[in-house]
Amino acid sequence: MTMLDPGTGTPQVTHGVAGTSADPAITPANRRCEPYLRLHWTDSLTDAVGYLVVHTLRGGLATGGTRMRAGCTLREVEDLARGMANKTATFDLPIGGAKGGIDFDPKDPRAVDVLERFCEAMRPWLDTHWVTAEDLGVPQHLIDTVFDKLDLDQSFHAAIRRSADPAATLARVRSGLNAAVDGGFLLGDVIGGFGVAHACLAAAVQWGQAPADTTAAIQGVGTMGGAAAYYLHEAGMKITAVADAAGTLYCAEGLDIPALLELRDGYGEIDRSRLPAGIEEMPRGAVMSADVDILVPAAISYAITPDNSYDIRARVVVEAANAATTPEAEAMLAARGVPVLPDFVANAGAVAWAWWLLLGEVDDVPDTSFDRLRTTMHDKVAQLLIAWTDENITPREIGHRWADDPSPLTGPVVIP
Repeated sequence: MTMLDPGTGTPQVTHGVAGTSADPAITPANRRCEPYLRLHWTDSLTDAVGYLVVHTLRGGLATGGTRMRAGCTLREVEDLARGMANKTATFDLPIGGAKGGIDFDPKDPRAVDVLERFCEAMRPWLDTHWVTAEDLGVPQHLIDTVFDKLDLDQSFHAAIRRSADPAATLARVRSGLNAAVDGGFLLGDVIGGFGVAHACLAAAVQWGQAPADTTAAIQGVGTMGGAAAYYLHEAGMKITAVADAAGTLYCAEGLDIPALLELRDGYGEIDRSRLPAGIEEMPRGAVMSADVDILVPAAISYAITPDNSYDIRARVVVEAANAATTPEAEAMLAARGVPVLPDFVANAGAVAWAWWLLLGEVDDVPDTSFDRLRTTMHDKVAQLLIAWTDENITPREIGHRWADDPSPLTGPVVIP
């Protein structure tokens, strides 16, 4: 155990054993049962509990966001870290996967201070190895504010400090994150949802179906779900149902997504007092049973369970949230002929783009980033769905095959 300042908390570190697995014949690092590292932190001022799990470390680096929600568990963070390892390997990124999580209500007025103390406790990892970013309950601007207070500049610090000119790299990264795009958004805020939208559009392409003839329902209209909804609406797809913490909003003719997004608060909840006419308010769970082609769970983990999987009427589930579907529920859906496009492909656009930006492969011209992510996502989803329809192999299994065979590192990760 390593003792830290009482205001920061006391972390307990447990290392996994490299190469261990339930099946000795399975050797890829991403499939191993034990993560590289688990770190458990307790905040002495609030008793909030936080976790850092590094599933894989490649080139001395691992990447994954930091979330905050009441009820966040170590198992949840472990699952998310494993998913991040799958994402980085699937998209041939030269880093491993990690995740941070804090069991605390992000709406509590003490939440920012808790996040700051968590990051201070994790500072040895944040300074050298762990590149983090926004996640559920922790918007990017907030985590960057905390990093600035800690003199770490920006949440990509562990990678940026490897650059020969960190100041120039930081300026380039900030320019990309803050590039303005249509709709009054910033590129860094919407790129992940753009990728999810094109995972959905790629599914429609595989069916030979035009966007205008395709319907979707989206659970969650925060950063990821809101951007996915916006770009699907822009492409002409009809979104008939969206859900937030307050319930489901439904319109058979299609919702005016830009108008609804204007009504969101900082927690991704839509102001019911200003809803446009013609919208039906329904219970929160009603989004799962919407009669649509595509269901996009974009809120909490484990949203689709055996209990509600039989309510799903969609032709495909596209995971915008991390670990949105339990394994049991996914097996039940597969038995009914409903594929699940796994999170480590469908929502990996944000992490892939962030590393393309860090590595200097894209810049602050939004069309460059949009074109690359669109092409990459359509190619991967096409392969997943062809294997599903032609060989009856689930998209997750194909994705795991990709994740188990990442491009080998030929040298140290170089940040230009």
